[in-house]
Amino acid sequence: MEQETKGLEVIPADKAKIKKIWTVTGILFLATVVEFIIAFTMGPGMLKTSIFIVLTIFKAFYIIGEFMHLSHEQKGLIWSIIAPLIFVAWLILALLIQGEAIFQALSGQ
Repeated sequence: MEQETKGLEVIPADKAKIKKIWTVTGILFLATVVEFIIAFTMGPGMLKTSIFIVLTIFKAFYIIGEFMHLSHEQKGLIWSIIAPLIFVAWLILALLIQGEAIFQALSGQ
């Protein structure tokens, strides 16, 4: 007894969208691989922390741009979001540098 399948009709796949998804996935994968290589090959220090911050911000902007479609918006909206984040990243980096200097001064190194 054959059962008739009444499923969804398969629409031909959009090759451009599939290629874009794999490209985004590849770029994020490579950035993560670089983070892992740095994590396991570099010793602790400001350079390692700075590289992690930069890569994290890159990945965040890329995810926001592609998955939340912000890269297709008006440039004014993009800059109104990016400019404050740049200042926050600068603040974090400045605080890390100053904190390290204060720690070294207090520990007598």
